[in-house]
Amino acid sequence: MTEIDSNAPVLVTGGSGYLASWIVRYLLEDGRTVRATVRNPRKPKGLEHLHVLAEEHPGRLTLHAADLLAEGSFTEAMDGCELVIHTASPFLMGKLDDPQEQLIRPALEGTRNVLNSVNAIDSVKRVVLTSSVAAIHGDNIDMRGKDCFTDADWNTTSSASHQEYSYSKTVAEKEAWRMCEAQDRWDLVTVHPGLVLGPSLTTSSASGSMTTIGHFTDGSMILGAPALEIGLVDVRDAARTHIVAGFTPAAHGRYIANAETVSLLDIGTTLRGAFGKRWTFPTRELPKPLIKIGAPIGGLTRKFVDLNVGWPLCFDNSRTRRELGMEFRDTKTTIVDHFQQMIDDGIVT
Repeated sequence: MTEIDSNAPVLVTGGSGYLASWIVRYLLEDGRTVRATVRNPRKPKGLEHLHVLAEEHPGRLTLHAADLLAEGSFTEAMDGCELVIHTASPFLMGKLDDPQEQLIRPALEGTRNVLNSVNAIDSVKRVVLTSSVAAIHGDNIDMRGKDCFTDADWNTTSSASHQEYSYSKTVAEKEAWRMCEAQDRWDLVTVHPGLVLGPSLTTSSASGSMTTIGHFTDGSMILGAPALEIGLVDVRDAARTHIVAGFTPAAHGRYIANAETVSLLDIGTTLRGAFGKRWTFPTRELPKPLIKIGAPIGGLTRKFVDLNVGWPLCFDNSRTRRELGMEFRDTKTTIVDHFQQMIDDGIVT
């Protein structure tokens, strides 16, 4: 049982990010004091939403410079905190020039650097780490012989050359558990969101959700969608899961933050129902052989198509609902809210 002092400041790493911004907002609305790390607190663009939150909650939000690859850069901001919520990690999809340097090393060394600071700061009692369902499974085919993936499952099929993002999340989480088990002062809780969608507090945050939803606006699925299923969760629910996990004394282990599994066609159907028959919204699924032929043009490998397209997917979030009391928004609401904000922000016309 880990009791966190509600008056102690909470450190949120990567505080300007898509998910982290909602965590910061909810913590402030809950009456907490927040320290948020960003690369450069003085940069002129990209932090406006955090400055607004600071004005709305005087004296309870401060920004601190820190970098995933700069050893010790989190220590000063962490001093005096009992709870650390570590969200900062690279999220890049598609073909990468150097996955090791772009994804794997920042995720792994960033986790080490944050937890080395945790080891150095006696006040810290709990770390909540943003992991991913990508650390639970690598490809949809991995579900063969299962009804659903659970928090007991680990990704054993991704590598530095296949599903690189999933591999980066897996090695980073394993390192976090290794470092936690090497000491007995602080405990670790990991949160595993599916694809995070929903409204953003800033237009400056780059996230995988923007990449995914972009396929419904760029015409890449005009002929049809791959029969691909993905886990999906609302950003607001994912943020709240982190906070509840941080302040629930009995919380422990890994928690899946996923509302349900949807297909790309499901997303397209929801968008058509809410926003009309835009030509970019898919109306059917293409046969797998056609997807495989065109995979390289769409930025996919044929191996990815073999192992993911046409395979069902399921995640069991029952422990998260039972132990943390979480209820997740309907995915249709999440999808519509996300796209509506893209329209409101002028990203989609």
